[in-house]
Parts: sequence; C-alpha cells; structure tokens
Amino acid sequence: MKDDILIVGIGGTLRAGSSTERAVQGVLKHAEAAGAKTIMYSGPDVNFPMYAPENPQRSPEARQYIEDIRNADAVIFGSPGYHGGISGLIKNAIDYTEDMSKDANVYLAGKAVGCVATGFGWQGANSALHALRLVVHALRGWVTPLGIALNTKEKLFDDNGNCLRDDVDGQLRIMAAELIEFASARKKA
Repeated sequence: MKDDILIVGIGGTLRAGSSTERAVQGVLKHAEAAGAKTIMYSGPDVNFPMYAPENPQRSPEARQYIEDIRNADAVIFGSPGYHGGISGLIKNAIDYTEDMSKDANVYLAGKAVGCVATGFGWQGANSALHALRLVVHALRGWVTPLGIALNTKEKLFDDNGNCLRDDVDGQLRIMAAELIEFASARKKA
C-alpha cells in the first residue's frame, strides 16, 4: 500500500542545496526508502510570480505544481526562518494553493503535512516552524505531530545532501513515517 502514496516536498531557497532544501529532501529520502513515491519542489522550482488571485493565468510550472499537490497524499513545507517568519518565496508558493479553494477537498484537507524550518539560530527556526504550522491549520491540513526546527549554525548536511547528525536524521525519518502512516490510514478509510 505504501507504493501508492505520493508525498510532495516544497522547500528551500533560491540557493541550490540550502539546508532547508536538504532537510525536506531528507524526509523524502526516508519516505522513498519506506516505499512512497515523492516529488521535490526546491526553491528555484517555486520561484513563481507573486500570487495574484484576480489573475487566473498560471505558468505551466505553477499549474503542474498545484496538480501535484492536489494528487498528493501528504505534503512537506520547508522554509528558512526570515525575520521571524516564513520566507517570501515559500509563502508565495503556499499562497498558490488558493487555486484549490473550490476543489471538492479544499486546500490541504485530508492531507498530512510535515513542517520543517531552519534558521541560523533557534529563534528563527522556531518562529518559522510555528508560522508554517499555523498556515497549514488555516489550509485545513493535518500537521504531523513532529515539527522539525533545525539550527544551521552547525553544518547539518554534507555537500551531497547526506545528514551529518544521527539525531537530525532520526527526526527526518520520524516525519517520513508519520506522513506515510497518516496517508495509509486515510487510504484505508
């Protein structure tokens, strides 16, 4: 049953290989190892024009992004902590889910959503994590019990994206398991 679960990860910055991107990829890696299918949207992938609800025109990339979220059984949002909240890039990508407001399952209803936040210090990471969780609640998503806040003052990933700390990798693995467990339960219902 796990092989029919799709998890979409969204996160990072415009800098390839950011800590946030690697953390979301880490969760997806563990989900794939457990048998789930995954799609990753890193920072450059969601560098869409500012969301404008009054303008229904969408790029092919933005339409595909929304379609993938619609089809997902679970989602991960990852953001660096910028000035006490979510980065503008990731918040704009999340704003595009407004295109799902008239769907039968509006926004993220019925989907488990993992939240990952990074910051160069605990304050930024924790405030961004809190903000992400509030946004997911507003979008009717089911936030995983584990939220991940990572302090990037210490190097957490090597140049190939491998996690350097067992405790952090353990958190990534737990989040993947929670997403799969919730999605599996929803499919059985």
